[in-house]
Amino acid sequence: MFPLARWLVLSLLPWIILARPLVRNVRSTHEFDRLLKKHSEETGLPVIVDFYSDSCGPCRMMAPIFQKTAKKYLDKAVFVKVDTNAQYELSSRYQIRSLPTFQFFLGGRKVHQAVGGIGEGGLIQEVDSMVRQAEAENVVLSLDALTEYYGKVDASKAAEDIATVHKKCVDMATSKSVKECVGGPANQLARRLKKKYKSAPKLTPRFTEEDRKTKSDGSGGGDDDDKPKEKPKASSSKTNASGPNLHMATKEQLMEELEKRMDEERDAQVENEDPLEDEANPEFHSWTSSGYPEKMIVLGGGPAGWAAAIYGARAGLKPLVLSPSMGGQLQGKGVEVENYPGVSLGTTGPALVADMRKQALHFGATVEDDIAIKIIPGQPLKVVTNATGTIESHTVVVATGAEANWLQVPGEYEMRGGGVSSCATCDGFLFAKQHVVVVGGGDAAMEDALVLARTSSRVTLVHRRDAFRASKVLADRVLDHPNIEVRWNTTVLEILGKEVEATANEGGAGGDDVEDLDTIKLKVVRGVVLEDVTTKKRETFECQAVFVAIGHTPTTSFLKGVVEFQDAHPGYIATRPGSTATSVPGLFAAGDVADAVYRQAITSAGNGAAAALDAERYLSEHGLGTEQDDLEAELLAELLSGSDIPSSPSAHTIGAAAGDDEEYYNVYNDAEAKAQRQQFARESVKAEL
Repeated sequence: MFPLARWLVLSLLPWIILARPLVRNVRSTHEFDRLLKKHSEETGLPVIVDFYSDSCGPCRMMAPIFQKTAKKYLDKAVFVKVDTNAQYELSSRYQIRSLPTFQFFLGGRKVHQAVGGIGEGGLIQEVDSMVRQAEAENVVLSLDALTEYYGKVDASKAAEDIATVHKKCVDMATSKSVKECVGGPANQLARRLKKKYKSAPKLTPRFTEEDRKTKSDGSGGGDDDDKPKEKPKASSSKTNASGPNLHMATKEQLMEELEKRMDEERDAQVENEDPLEDEANPEFHSWTSSGYPEKMIVLGGGPAGWAAAIYGARAGLKPLVLSPSMGGQLQGKGVEVENYPGVSLGTTGPALVADMRKQALHFGATVEDDIAIKIIPGQPLKVVTNATGTIESHTVVVATGAEANWLQVPGEYEMRGGGVSSCATCDGFLFAKQHVVVVGGGDAAMEDALVLARTSSRVTLVHRRDAFRASKVLADRVLDHPNIEVRWNTTVLEILGKEVEATANEGGAGGDDVEDLDTIKLKVVRGVVLEDVTTKKRETFECQAVFVAIGHTPTTSFLKGVVEFQDAHPGYIATRPGSTATSVPGLFAAGDVADAVYRQAITSAGNGAAAALDAERYLSEHGLGTEQDDLEAELLAELLSGSDIPSSPSAHTIGAAAGDDEEYYNVYNDAEAKAQRQQFARESVKAEL
């Protein structure tokens, strides 16, 4: 037994050594800088960073997508998550002003960023672009190769001049520790030489696949990360003869030793993490087309959508939920949910939505991170999506909710992601100890102001009337809060901004004084222009962020020309009295897309349940959604119908005519032949399905 165990250990050792988490959670600024430096100097892999917050709805929706993308590009990129609540220094350094924010690093410098719930397709597109760029820049032009090249194209070139050309290329590196002509500068030099001499010098790969496999464990350590690590000794100051005694060490030496040991412990911790420990919910069911129309498609991931999915799944309809990663209104609700029956105290909007989603998945619903852009009436209905394609379904429940209204003032659109936001829960912490403005007078504005007052130094609530439209409980809390100031009868005319430069290797590993042409310019909020609606007096009001909470508009624009809308409430879908059915057969509406009166999470959930029940009744009345079951039954009937046909008609006839009792061979009574028939039936049905 011992040789077998020894063989198993030796065979699994490479996996144990090289295992690293798909997504690494960075716990300090020092660790982040070491990681950038490592992959800049030792692997050349791009580093994809997700700046997130647990209280951010879109962040929670993007988390499994980020994990899935990390698995897809396991050996081609390094994926990192940074909690902005815990790593405020990193958030400030890279000027994170909206969540989630994805930043892309290559060679220790930031080259790109994407803001918001960009979805699976958007994230894959960004990562794929970075991977291609990393492969293109994974080159080195050695002095020997350059000398050999000039020997062929310009033999008169002096060695000193060749060395000077090479040194200029080396000096363009983004890290001082790199003493080679590599990456973009090497490619640029090769292109210029090719243009001049009609041929290019030989570029060789800077990092091989073997280098990346042995050094991409994500530990972020120095040059010795790929060597076996010894156990830390009890007291390195006593066992190391060349080092100082502990009582003789300077403060700097002690701090250096402490930092070294903490790095070793963190590296060991990362190496021992399970690479698959952060996999998505095991109950998650990804959607694949069966070749038949779906029984039910649910559009939306709010209370109405998940309630419809839960009821539909429990009825055996196997609903497909098309839900974008950015979430909905409840997903961005940062204060506690106090008016939803049965929810424990302290539960926030994102947590409630997450529980709804988990419950729907548990009963067999499938989820696709996508949105519908068009619905084509007919039987079956055709749902045209943004990324997945066209999906057919016998019933569709529209529960796309409502999207935030904007002020439509100058500067608003340009600075979304730079201090202008509609989600205080997502982005509020990024403006801790700063002055922020909230615009609105309803419940959403009250909730945003209360959330922001926890962290911001000052909150100014701007409302165009002299009284709030919000509930009395929320309004009283806002008026009694010491950090919230209300500006009555005031509107915002313009949002003012300023440009700030985020250098490519800003705060990153191996910074230097070389001018970087890839400087990223960001436009951020510096204030607003306010106007008093009674006196028309204007003033410039300084602030660092503006949160817009002036109501929502139903997300139904993709249904214009398809369904009938309410005459009294434009944008809201008209449904039949006492039903969620719309003017299109098989199409049902639930939640804020059809409710212009209540617009509450609890009423939306009730609408979603009603829509699922109406859809189930519609399928039963029209005999729809049974195509696959009917085909299976038909195939089985055909296979079993031949069981009474004799294999030898002549023998059967002769025996019967003779009237004797002599037994004759019947293949249907042969046990072996019967087993073969059953196996053939199973394989045939499997092939047909």
